[in-house]
Amino acid sequence: MASSAGILVSAKSGLPVPEDTKEKKHHLPNGRFANPWPSWHDIDRVAVGKWAITGFLGNQWPKVEPGMVSVVKPQFEESRTDVKDLRATWLGHACFLVEFPGGFRALFDPVFCQRCSPVQFMGPARYTKVPCEIEDMPIVDAVIISHAHYDHLDVTSVKRIHAKFPNAHFFVPLGNHKWFKSLGIDNCTEQDWWQDTEINIEVKAKETATDGETTSSVSATISNFPCQHTAGRTLTDLNSTLWSSWGVTSGGKSVFFAGDTGYRAVPQVAEGEDDYGEKYQDLPHCPAFKQIGDLRGPFDLGMIPIGAYSPRHFMSPMHANPYDSVNIFVDTKCKKALGMHWGTWVLTNEPILEPPQKLRDALKWKGIPEVGVFDVVATGESRVFTDEA
Repeated sequence: MASSAGILVSAKSGLPVPEDTKEKKHHLPNGRFANPWPSWHDIDRVAVGKWAITGFLGNQWPKVEPGMVSVVKPQFEESRTDVKDLRATWLGHACFLVEFPGGFRALFDPVFCQRCSPVQFMGPARYTKVPCEIEDMPIVDAVIISHAHYDHLDVTSVKRIHAKFPNAHFFVPLGNHKWFKSLGIDNCTEQDWWQDTEINIEVKAKETATDGETTSSVSATISNFPCQHTAGRTLTDLNSTLWSSWGVTSGGKSVFFAGDTGYRAVPQVAEGEDDYGEKYQDLPHCPAFKQIGDLRGPFDLGMIPIGAYSPRHFMSPMHANPYDSVNIFVDTKCKKALGMHWGTWVLTNEPILEPPQKLRDALKWKGIPEVGVFDVVATGESRVFTDEA
């Protein structure tokens, strides 16, 4: 249990978990972590490195033109009491600010730097600008991190968030707390898969009639879930920290944040061949998402990755393509979803605008309406999710 400045963070028990949770199959004897499912296979990192270098030297990366991805300036509610419905704002790549009824606000995977790289003089550079700055956000209660890769965890962004919102509490997968502690950030809670935490925040609001103060509170349940990925920030710390998806429930609404994940490992197929065709229909898929949906769903909103999937035989174990994304949406029992993990940096070689186009095809393939259920929004755009929507 931890507390600071009117914030109480404590473990929560009693929520349903899979029967084999205590076996901790994703924990290795050497203290590192693994994906414990047949849907995963290890990536040939030497081959991936050669592919990346060859693509860079041969100028084979997707072509980027200004304005390919629309950017709008986000509008946030200044007061907690102004938030009546669930509201999500996409801030680029995997970053969302979610405002819950009752006033709780969670920021997911905030990366506001120019390059997602250990250094800012080289590495993938933004081709879509940030829609706002950290300092433009009025309230952040919780910051939720999926894993330690540079496009999801940025040291400068974390420092700026802590400076602007010193009481904001960070929720991270196992092994990441020491990194935050090295930055002087103690308000950080580590969680393993299927662990839950309750956060309660004391809120003081002035009463204009008496010039006095009243105290109320907002609360949320922060749930750590599995996903299929890897983690690391150096050449020597591969999988020494965990990767996670997350659920957050507050104000009678719940959201699922898939983080960064694959769904099924696909072999190299002939160009134009459908890897969801009959020949590949028995490839195993990650069972964790159906467990999440069955045990903790339905969710009012899912935030699900749709990009960085090509070449498929390299990327499929760890990155979903839109067909995988729609299956994750169905498995987790999300009522609505927004696509993420595209439109910000060139990380793989699918065309820039292909992910949202393929998403529409995948929705049609699954018999889901192409508009209004699992959508893509402009960078900085907000969507409001009501009971009627």
